[in-house]
Amino acid sequence: MKIGIIGTGGVGGYFGARLAAAGNEVHFLARGAHLKAIQEKGLQVKSIKKDVLIQPALASDLISDLSQCDLVIFACKAWQIREIAPQLAQSLQKKALLLPLQNGVLAADELSEFFDRKQILGGLCMIFSYIEAPGIIKHVGLQEPMIIFGELDQAKSERCELIRELLKKADIRCKLSDDIQSSIWQKFILICLSGVGTIANQGYGLIRETPESRSILIDVLTEVSQIAKAKNINLPENIVEKSMSIIDSYPADSMSSLARDVLSGKTSEIDYQNGTVVRFGKELGIATPANKFVLGMVKLLEQKQLA
Repeated sequence: MKIGIIGTGGVGGYFGARLAAAGNEVHFLARGAHLKAIQEKGLQVKSIKKDVLIQPALASDLISDLSQCDLVIFACKAWQIREIAPQLAQSLQKKALLLPLQNGVLAADELSEFFDRKQILGGLCMIFSYIEAPGIIKHVGLQEPMIIFGELDQAKSERCELIRELLKKADIRCKLSDDIQSSIWQKFILICLSGVGTIANQGYGLIRETPESRSILIDVLTEVSQIAKAKNINLPENIVEKSMSIIDSYPADSMSSLARDVLSGKTSEIDYQNGTVVRFGKELGIATPANKFVLGMVKLLEQKQLA
């Protein structure tokens, strides 16, 4: 299968390399020194699961090079969807499927502004990974990387079965969800805690062990769960407790991609995380003080780093 990877970072680089190693024709979209290194030396993945080297790798910075792909995986930052989608829509074949793996809950809706909604699947991924050096992706942590996906209308489809087989053959753990919106929101509620770690400049260990900061985590989760309930998202009744148990299982020094972005002076996804919660809260008449605090403080840090 011809597969396009938009964003060859920790997510796209890891999963794209696995798919290429399984014999698929994978086209990687990258830029700068990272792109140059991939073109000259190939794409390398360092992982406790299994190292991979794709050499040569099909990589460029031209969106038009993805025009004949059968499947395009969006692994870029959430805020980049609106930049890339209109350009891709001009050249991508109409029968192509789109699989967004962004943090947040808006990717499919934003893509549907530029593509036929029937082309779009819902998706998310679980992975701790990053660009270690140009051309090199580092997968860390004991959690096995995973992709969860499904039809937006909850239907069962042959195309989803084909993608599941595609991922399995590439040795990528995957799950075909019968309620992808619920799956996306179960991850969303977790990533809304990323801003707390960013503000503290700490891994999850000390934050969850300190009573005062732990209570902030719980307040953020509670507000997101209230928003989800108001939007008729099917989440477990104990979603707050379940989410905290997951946070308690993370390595103590683990930090989110949002924290890494903000603290390294890059544009973050905060508007697609706590910012989305605050916006939904205003629309629904639900108070979100904890998320508003996190949003404000992360915005402040962003301005400080960019100054």
